[in-house]
Amino acid sequence: MNKTELVAAMADQAGLSKKDAEKALKAFTDVVAEELKKDGKVQLVGFGTFEVSSRAAREGRNPQSGAPMKIAASKAPKFKAGKALKDMLNA
Repeated sequence: MNKTELVAAMADQAGLSKKDAEKALKAFTDVVAEELKKDGKVQLVGFGTFEVSSRAAREGRNPQSGAPMKIAASKAPKFKAGKALKDMLNA
């Protein structure tokens, strides 16, 4: 499902116009991104948790030459599915 299909499904499910559903989706993604930028987390009970995962600096290898190279520390967004979502998928 791409963004257009998601907006259409949200509009149909919630009884909104596609324009309002797109605004709601944009607001949701903006709020989650801003919270993660502040190293916070967004927890939706029953659905899951969006949080930031930190990766330490480490040494890797260049796949072409095999030469060692330094990989800088970084942060990445992470989603952990909630119990209700997992149960629904496995029912």
